[in-house]
Amino acid sequence: MSITIASFDGADRTSVDEAYRIGVAVNEADLPDLPPFCRRRFDALFHTPLPGTRTLWALARLDGVPAGFLQLDLPQLDNTDNATVELKVRPELRRRGVGRALHEYGVRLLREHGRKRVVGLTVSALPGGPARNVAGAAFAASTGAQAALVEVRRRLEIAEIDRVALRAALVEAQPRAEGYRSVCWQGATPEEYLTDIAYLDGRLMMDAPLGDMQWEPEQVDAERIRGTDRALEAKGRRRYHLGMRHEASGRLVAWTLLEVGASADWHAFQQITIVDPAHRGHRLGLIAKAENLHHLLTHEPAVRSIDTINAASNSYMVAINEQLGFRPVDSWTDWQLTL
Repeated sequence: MSITIASFDGADRTSVDEAYRIGVAVNEADLPDLPPFCRRRFDALFHTPLPGTRTLWALARLDGVPAGFLQLDLPQLDNTDNATVELKVRPELRRRGVGRALHEYGVRLLREHGRKRVVGLTVSALPGGPARNVAGAAFAASTGAQAALVEVRRRLEIAEIDRVALRAALVEAQPRAEGYRSVCWQGATPEEYLTDIAYLDGRLMMDAPLGDMQWEPEQVDAERIRGTDRALEAKGRRRYHLGMRHEASGRLVAWTLLEVGASADWHAFQQITIVDPAHRGHRLGLIAKAENLHHLLTHEPAVRSIDTINAASNSYMVAINEQLGFRPVDSWTDWQLTL
């Protein structure tokens, strides 16, 4: 049994195709309730990456058969000691040393590029939830990585929304939000909101619980937001934004985002939701999420399910999501390995 590993990039279309097919097989086996592994999203990682990210790729073959791939994202604008990893092995070729070989290859690459830490995600089952493969967490632990943050994925089934209760919650919240007005848009961020969105986006790593992860706040400016918009557009992500505008200052002080991918019109992801600390206590998070849900469904009537992931310790955001009707599906652990 022979394992060979070679780095590749977007110009090597054969390796890109092989890695994509591995991703499809892994997604179908490990997370069958999520949308299919998206070809347009995968290709965009090579030709239109997120700004400030350099990605290293490697493909493993077992006796000449494509068996697994490695994706290492190296931040270039901040967190230059850090990296994130995705390591995927075809289900039928696991437990043959492919993952271990890819891990060792990746550690060498990271050290060559001066990285000191790498973070990766694994999934596990929750009581009463769908079964999940335990191999990922066991493998991460075996490398010496430490469980740095526990997150929970929750799903909102549109057909099960308690619309009466949601309307009542919004009626109760509105008086607290006097002096704020919602604004919504689709796709790229309008020029007039770029500065405020950059500020809010840059706060995310300051405000969100990170557990034991060593991750610096990101340096976000208008140009980085434009680059992110280009990358998401290239991936085919249809984005629905809602901001809360503070009328006295004219600034957007809260922001939430829902996305629908190119591979499944029935599914959306609830992405970032953030409120400027100076404007908390006005129920802006609940109002923004609820109004953006209406915004999304007005334009995407096929959406049946929405997923979101929050740190288990993020009690404020979890409470809002559960008020909207999100219910736990599975648990995700961020593992941090110090090199």
